[in-house]
Amino acid sequence: MPDFKPRQNYFQRRNKPRGPKSNHKIFSPEVQVISSDGKNLGILRTKEAIHLAEQEGLDLIEISPNAKPPVCKIIDIGKYKYDLQKKASKAKKKQKTLDIKEIKLRPGTEIHDYNFKLKNAQKFLTKGNKVKFTVRFKGREMQHHHLGAELMNRIQEDIKQLGKVELSPKFEGKQMIMIVQPI
Repeated sequence: MPDFKPRQNYFQRRNKPRGPKSNHKIFSPEVQVISSDGKNLGILRTKEAIHLAEQEGLDLIEISPNAKPPVCKIIDIGKYKYDLQKKASKAKKKQKTLDIKEIKLRPGTEIHDYNFKLKNAQKFLTKGNKVKFTVRFKGREMQHHHLGAELMNRIQEDIKQLGKVELSPKFEGKQMIMIVQPI
């Protein structure tokens, strides 16, 4: 019976370096060193800088690899990665995502339904979201597109204190669309 050897590493992913270079993975002959308490130690040979870091029980981490010579700092690598992760999550929290909420109407929408949908639109605008109003026409309603235009004008008048029209009412196929953004 012949021996079967599967291909090794054919489907294996390449290991990408995660995080900054540290200690013996720094290949530059000289580096600019910043001590653990923030003092600039100047330009040192990489081996000397790694030896200084080991004496303190910390790691030499490449902070700015594109500088000439690269800037390295003596710090614990676990703490450094944790700080980077915290900065990234804090930046993500501050990032404002803008949503577009859609409200669908018909040309023959009754006054109670209109007021209910208008109240929802006002709530969306006060939260800082854009609102897309869509008036859909079916069958013979296409002959009375002026009713849709009147409805859009009424919406503009009712919410002008909370939002301004970003995209004025226009026809797209069998529907009329208007986008309102918060003030």
